[in-house]
Amino acid sequence: MDLQLRGKAAVVTGATRGIGRAIAELFAEEGANVAICARNAAQVEEAVAGLQAQGVKAFGKAVDIADGPALKGFVEESAGALGGLDVLVSNASALVNGATDAAWKAMFDVDIMGAVRSFEAAKPHLEKAAAEKGDAAFLITSSISAAEADRPDAYGALKAAQIHFAKGLARENAPKGIRCNVVSPGTVFFEDGVWGRVKAGMPDFFEQMIKRNPTGRMATPQEIAAAAVFLASPRSAFTTGINMVVDGAISRRANF
Repeated sequence: MDLQLRGKAAVVTGATRGIGRAIAELFAEEGANVAICARNAAQVEEAVAGLQAQGVKAFGKAVDIADGPALKGFVEESAGALGGLDVLVSNASALVNGATDAAWKAMFDVDIMGAVRSFEAAKPHLEKAAAEKGDAAFLITSSISAAEADRPDAYGALKAAQIHFAKGLARENAPKGIRCNVVSPGTVFFEDGVWGRVKAGMPDFFEQMIKRNPTGRMATPQEIAAAAVFLASPRSAFTTGINMVVDGAISRRANF
């Protein structure tokens, strides 16, 4: 299926590894030009080179998502480098569990305000793209943890807040042709990711989590990216305001 992304411009935050990297690479595979950011400058440089090798225009910068002015500046630079902006993906996360002041602050600054500020910076460009081409998209990577609560936890609570935020944006911006959706992964395995480290350090717990999923495995970053890029594409032009759970049925919730 042609996702009709060739020549479009996409920004993906937190995109040097894992899900973010897979999303950026799939945009490039579909012919979209891509801008990425992350905190590590060397990793950004390596990722940009990989994207350029796919034959598209790529731009990258080391950015601390919690630094509001720096994040907004990156989005503006990206629009300039790519000649506009059709898609924004807020993928960066502080990935902090717990209920300490530090955990709440980190998750708020990165996961919530990162989404809020990047959208504020991108909105004029997305409005222009939607007016000229008929479609523009904002996508947030949340988590199935938003729907699973065993104890007070900053990660799950603020991932849930992202879903609420996206729904409000979807309703407000639908008349302008800007779609806003969420992808909520379950457990995702890659070697240098959270579950890769759990497998290495706590193999018994890792095996318990594998057995919890009816599929008998965890997702790959590429499987989450496939859902995300489809939702961000014009092929999904009437889909807005949804939270797409991609968890292999590990959760028991029914979405309505």
